[in-house]
Amino acid sequence: MVARKPSFYRNILPSHFYDNETTTVAQALLGKLLIHETPAGILAGRIVETEAYLADDPACHAHGGKNTPRTAVMFGPPGTAYIYLIYGMHNCFNVVTGAEGTGEAVLIRALEPIYGIEVMQANRNQLAPHNLCSGPGKLVYAMGINRALNAQSLMEPPLYLAEPLVEPEKFKIVTTTRIGISKGAALPLRFYIKGNAFISRK
Repeated sequence: MVARKPSFYRNILPSHFYDNETTTVAQALLGKLLIHETPAGILAGRIVETEAYLADDPACHAHGGKNTPRTAVMFGPPGTAYIYLIYGMHNCFNVVTGAEGTGEAVLIRALEPIYGIEVMQANRNQLAPHNLCSGPGKLVYAMGINRALNAQSLMEPPLYLAEPLVEPEKFKIVTTTRIGISKGAALPLRFYIKGNAFISRK
């Protein structure tokens, strides 16, 4: 008998979840699932670390209303994927948040792999589960996400976010400064699940 695949789609997050203050969404995303339905199988990870990027934040690509071909996605509907290249080699996955036209997003910094781990290991050529998705570039490789998914709605396959299939354990949220930026580095806009072994950096 073939095992049934988990039905993550039935718990998909609605558009109004993202149409909220970006720092609120960044914290509310902790514990939620990121799912990518790929030809190699369904991949899913629990979000354990996020960073908020705000319209008046000098580290935000859309700072000061900067609407370019690259950042236009950030001014679109909340719940849209914003995927961009950094250092000429790594993609980062973000969720557009706030009211349409705001220009804000949440960077997903780390996941706890929960489904399709063998495919993730092959994608990363990495066996250690705690190192598969412990950083924004790592998780994109592990989850098979690419820029072809940029500007896509996150409320339908193949890439979407959902509530966990089972009630998660209670956790505390740590608020701290962001990582790997120079502008706005002192702003307390990074959030992670306290004590989680899969975050990018304590």
